[in-house]
Amino acid sequence: MSQHRTEEYQSEYQNMAFHPYNILLILSMISLGAIFLALSASFVYSRVQSDIPPVRIPNLFLFNTLILLASSGTMIWAKRSYQEDNTRNYIRALWATIGLSIFFMLMQIVAWNQLFAQDIFINTELSTSYLYVISILHFGHVIAGLPFLGMFLWRAYKEMKEPVSVLVYFSNPEKRLKLRLLTIYWHFLDGLWIYLILFFYLNYFI
Repeated sequence: MSQHRTEEYQSEYQNMAFHPYNILLILSMISLGAIFLALSASFVYSRVQSDIPPVRIPNLFLFNTLILLASSGTMIWAKRSYQEDNTRNYIRALWATIGLSIFFMLMQIVAWNQLFAQDIFINTELSTSYLYVISILHFGHVIAGLPFLGMFLWRAYKEMKEPVSVLVYFSNPEKRLKLRLLTIYWHFLDGLWIYLILFFYLNYFI
């Protein structure tokens, strides 16, 4: 991408720094981060006060981390393809992100089933209750992001049918902003998941 176009994108993002979408995303991430931190602190407090045993998360949770990291990579691919006006790769990247997200959810259900097979349920112990609540909460926010991915994909197929419409689509600053915010949201979810994995692993071995 040329220096002129790079400066143009940066200028548009700066002008939209206080766009309602930006503010909404920031508030959402702060709220979600606060919820997870509060649950983490509550879990540690409960362990100290009640001397409850730690819970060992299934190894499949680690594999699911790789799936989420891959989905972050495909979101970066989608964003770069958009900036480069590469219609084919943009659509491919969106499909890949949706596919990986669905794959993550399916494997997460398998991981929960592994816990069920060991007779570890949400009401088995206080520690397992936290594991289920936190992982289900994260699961729900991944689901919440899928309609937005689907909307981008649907608009891409709808509006990228001829050269003129492709040019209009890729030159729309609001669409660029929304894609950028969705990419940030996806990275944020990945960061939360990595934090949760490390948190439960450290609590198990400490």
